[in-house]
Amino acid sequence: MTRFHDFNLKLLVIEELMYSAGTLLPVYDLGEALAARGIGDPASYALENDLVGEVLPEPREYFEALEIPAELLATVEELCFDAGADVFRHCAPAWDGEDDLFDVRSLDDLDLLPGLREVTFVEDGVLAVPDAAEVFAARGITTDE
Repeated sequence: MTRFHDFNLKLLVIEELMYSAGTLLPVYDLGEALAARGIGDPASYALENDLVGEVLPEPREYFEALEIPAELLATVEELCFDAGADVFRHCAPAWDGEDDLFDVRSLDDLDLLPGLREVTFVEDGVLAVPDAAEVFAARGITTDE
């Protein structure tokens, strides 16, 4: 089983495979998961239960347990370190993007992505690794800011 050390990097890989490429199935939908428990709007649920600044337990358990085959990981050619990723909305539906909840703090998991060729990170993104550009350059991964 492939094991990620940085949960937030795993979420960005899931963003690419599940929500962008559509190759990691089934697609997780927090709204559907909560509706099955009789809970309406995910954002309201998070606000009412003081869960704004954290990943909800349901998606955390789902995504932590989600196994991604090495063959599928090898298809990841690009990642975007953007606070606007869909997967974040399914994890923390009332998150405003103003804190470090989804910051990637380690790039040690890059070995799991042998096909990664390009990364994009934006000024208000979620990449919090010192000297990240140098790490990417050493691996032959191009960067776009």
